[in-house]
Amino acid sequence: MAMDFNGDWKVYEQENAEEFLKAISAPVMYLKMMNEVKPVTTIHQHGDEFTICVKSPIRKHTNSFTIGTETQFNTIDGKQIKGIARLIDGKIVIETEKFTHVREIQGEEMIETIACGNAQLIRRSRRI
Repeated sequence: MAMDFNGDWKVYEQENAEEFLKAISAPVMYLKMMNEVKPVTTIHQHGDEFTICVKSPIRKHTNSFTIGTETQFNTIDGKQIKGIARLIDGKIVIETEKFTHVREIQGEEMIETIACGNAQLIRRSRRI
């Protein structure tokens, strides 16, 4: 069973952003703003159905998916990619051909680990 991801989460810390964005070939603009912008993620969870909206002053993207079903996901760099979300040990794990995105709750924090090859972006958020 999944943890309760419902709510609004604001990033307060991230690691390896530049390395990760270079690995996914994100535009230079994203590299510059990644360290300055702290996006807010809103998660609506109803059983195995999720809607996750990530908002920053510059961009907003929303992904809706059902656990175990292939879905078209909007990526951080504005592209679309197919992937499957699973619940593994209370974590949301989204696997695509390009990256793996894991969301988990640890205490009062949501930790996101997004990996592309050897590059790994780690984001820490708190409920707001």
